Amino acid sequence: MNIVLLGAPGAGKGTQAAKLVEEFGTPHISTGDMLRAAVKAGTPLGKKAKSYMDAGDLVPDEVIIGLVTERLQEPDTARGFILDGFPRTSAQAVALDAELGKLERPLDAALLVDVDFEVIIGRLTSRRMCRDCGHIGSAADAVCPKCSGEMYQRDDDNETTVRNRLDVYEKSTAPLIDYYRGCDLLVSIDGDRDVDVVYADVKKALGL
Repeated sequence: MNIVLLGAPGAGKGTQAAKLVEEFGTPHISTGDMLRAAVKAGTPLGKKAKSYMDAGDLVPDEVIIGLVTERLQEPDTARGFILDGFPRTSAQAVALDAELGKLERPLDAALLVDVDFEVIIGRLTSRRMCRDCGHIGSAADAVCPKCSGEMYQRDDDNETTVRNRLDVYEKSTAPLIDYYRGCDLLVSIDGDRDVDVVYADVKKALGL
């Protein structure tokens, strides 16, 4: 199971990835986590990435692709991987395909968790987080149901910010969805349903 995970912020792709990891033990490879790990380990690519991050610049494609390629050669990925947060553009997707071709480990699918943007806006703007334990609840929670702490709305969950995040996602990722559709790898799942119903469809679509 070699898959790329696609979906807008708030679509629930992280939840589905967590379920796949729990059931099948497939490594969930997030580029953000990978960058932090490489920087912490002080690898050559990690040092290179750090120089860009310290300057507040975007880490170039070739560095990210190098990190992904390094990560995919680690033993735990032998039975498969879930790539999350990469690729972000069709240029990155082409480069990833080339590297996976060299490793003889092509993608099985690009899994898109698809949810209407207005539904996502409703989800995210009603989301609340506990200041004490980090529990994520909803606007209906006057206090945290876990520790009775104060619930608050994160700055990036206000409607203006959410709409902007979705606009950025659509502009950058729409060509990527078209790319994987053209490669006959795109698998689209309706994410606007119960989590377990969505997961059953994810497994069916991936032949698991």
